[in-house]
Amino acid sequence: MKNRWTALLALTLAVTAGSYVGFAQKKVELMPGGLGIPVAPRGLWPNGTGKKLPTTPMIYDTAEGQKIRVVVVTKALAFPWSLAFTPNGDILVTEREGRLRLIHNGVLDPKPISGGPVARNLGTSGEPGAVHGYMDIALHPNFATNHLVYLSYTKPIDDKRQTVAIARGRLEGNALVDTKDIYVGDLGTSKIVFGKDGMLYVTSVAVGGNGAQELGNVGGKVLRLKDDGSVPADNPFVNRAGAKPEVYTLGHRSSLGLAVNPNTGEMWLNENGPNGGDEINILKPGANYGWPIVSYGRSYPGPWQAGKEATHAGFEPPIVYWMPSIAVSGMAFYTGDKLPKWKGDVFVGSLRTGEIPGTGHLERILFNEKMEELRRESLLTNLGQRIRDVRQSPDGYLYLITDMQEGAVLRIEPAQ
Repeated sequence: MKNRWTALLALTLAVTAGSYVGFAQKKVELMPGGLGIPVAPRGLWPNGTGKKLPTTPMIYDTAEGQKIRVVVVTKALAFPWSLAFTPNGDILVTEREGRLRLIHNGVLDPKPISGGPVARNLGTSGEPGAVHGYMDIALHPNFATNHLVYLSYTKPIDDKRQTVAIARGRLEGNALVDTKDIYVGDLGTSKIVFGKDGMLYVTSVAVGGNGAQELGNVGGKVLRLKDDGSVPADNPFVNRAGAKPEVYTLGHRSSLGLAVNPNTGEMWLNENGPNGGDEINILKPGANYGWPIVSYGRSYPGPWQAGKEATHAGFEPPIVYWMPSIAVSGMAFYTGDKLPKWKGDVFVGSLRTGEIPGTGHLERILFNEKMEELRRESLLTNLGQRIRDVRQSPDGYLYLITDMQEGAVLRIEPAQ
């Protein structure tokens, strides 16, 4: 009997071991370059360009009972990056290939605005190593009188090298005039926003190694500049030996959303983690947000970025974080009256969710009166678009842009 049970146990163990072998995790193909980044699946990204948008308005029910209509304003853009509203209701849109476009009375002008800086655009948007031509756009706080427009863009140095610059020009009719660079630096992908203090806040991408923790470079930082590109005397590191005086905060990875809290005047920033760990942070002068030492995300090959666990200990913590990542992009506070059940909410664009192309959407975050997160809602998930920017228009609607080959401007309005 004993030998019979021993044989049965051995057979059971053999079958179990075989089942483990059969169900072992498969080896994932990695992208070339030695960075350990897995090749993204393409099952939700048809034809290598993503889903097409419908031409008719789309109606959605939402969690708070705010029924919405999504209208395609135009889908005749190529990889739009950001937008801004002028006082007369026009919309200025940047395209990553290096064009500034005008939408007047809801119609896209077929001719780009002339007089902008020459830019370089390389690679595929959303893929490692992509270089964007025109990126963000900001209007001077006194735009109504001085007509000054600011652009972050990739500036060619020669046939093989490029850097990033912030250009300023005056909009006259359908042209920028007196355009010149007010700041040039190794920023990488860069957002620009004017704060309530009248200063220009500028994001940068972390350089390799521990560069985001070093004050002698501008990578992985937020910069604070005057409107002419010079450094304010009250910046936190102005008198620090070896520090770049334009640095305002440090320890950031890749920041694609920047917005002013309309109630407090604080500057809010969102930044992408690696594989998870996207964050929203409230900027404080001189504060360190921890990259690459801490993160709530994993590195692309799989291990936790911070070592043995997800942590933010010892550094400024985020107010919101995502795991898995949603590839955060543009961000806006909604203060309008057209969508009353969303008043006070924060909206964040998503380029893709969980490292899967074709899963971009718009994220809505509800906070309590202490600005503590209560709940989130994913919107427009069925469209599968890379949402690059979100802005509130002066008349209280939400506008989105899609970072797609058939790039669109979308308007969210009440369905009733």
